[in-house]
Amino acid sequence: MRAPAPTGQAGPMQTAPTPAGPGPVAALVLAAGGGRRLGGRPKALLRYRGRPLVEHAVAVVRAGGCTEVTVVLGAAGERVRATAHLPGCRLVGNPDWAQGMGSSLRAGLAALPPHASAALVMLVDTPGVTPAAVARLLAAHRAGAELAAAAYEGRRGHPVLIGARHFAEAAAGARGDAGARALLAAHAAELVLVECADVAAPDDLDTPADLARWSAG
Repeated sequence: MRAPAPTGQAGPMQTAPTPAGPGPVAALVLAAGGGRRLGGRPKALLRYRGRPLVEHAVAVVRAGGCTEVTVVLGAAGERVRATAHLPGCRLVGNPDWAQGMGSSLRAGLAALPPHASAALVMLVDTPGVTPAAVARLLAAHRAGAELAAAAYEGRRGHPVLIGARHFAEAAAGARGDAGARALLAAHAAELVLVECADVAAPDDLDTPADLARWSAG
């Protein structure tokens, strides 16, 4: 008669589950600006390379690796919805868009899918940002960064990546046109700067001269 196995004897060896990596990064395209210095033309609808600027921004974040995209609209929001081709995007209206970019950041963060591990914040008026720059920020997040920003020869610029655990603080500090500036200042020691000067340009599009320069590029 076979003796019973000692109490607590291990059974067949089990393979430990592989720890899951971070969840998807949701792109957050801020496209609510009214283009005051551009004669009141909404920035989302400015033409760039033959299409509205908001379409270009969405294409960039998708090509860089973001499969989920939330777009915050404000100035001429209904016209943007009717004119721009934004299939698959979550469109969020910001009735307070005239108060500055901070209100759009708050509206966008509140609308992100709950499973997002981070938000890649993209400004609609930065046409020099490329998919390669977006991809570098996503890689930094996969490597453990909870706060990251594209850098251009060492100077912080856009886009910015904000980990989910910082969403509430980012929203609380988003006032006027400061966006996530307060959050990044408060956590400067953990902010990862991702050099992108070799693949992207930081310039924004604020004036008719800027528009002419980018249109000629």
